[in-house]
Amino acid sequence: MTGLGLLFGYGLLANPLAIALLLLVALVLFGNRLPSMMRSLGRSVVEFKKGVAGIEDDINEAANKAETKAAETKSSDSGNSSEV
Repeated sequence: MTGLGLLFGYGLLANPLAIALLLLVALVLFGNRLPSMMRSLGRSVVEFKKGVAGIEDDINEAANKAETKAAETKSSDSGNSSEV
């Protein structure tokens, strides 16, 4: 097996040496910029989660409005049929 085959052959997370090697390469390549890059990545993840939560809230609000409207329609229909 080649060097890359040993590194990626059984999955990257299965080999702690591969993880250590990748972290060392990242540290050498990015140096002082690495903490600021990770901070930016963290902020991006937080913003993404806020966006997803906003979409979920909008969907839940629309579903609740539809349920309320259906319940009002059903109650008004049942009220009209008893008067006839």
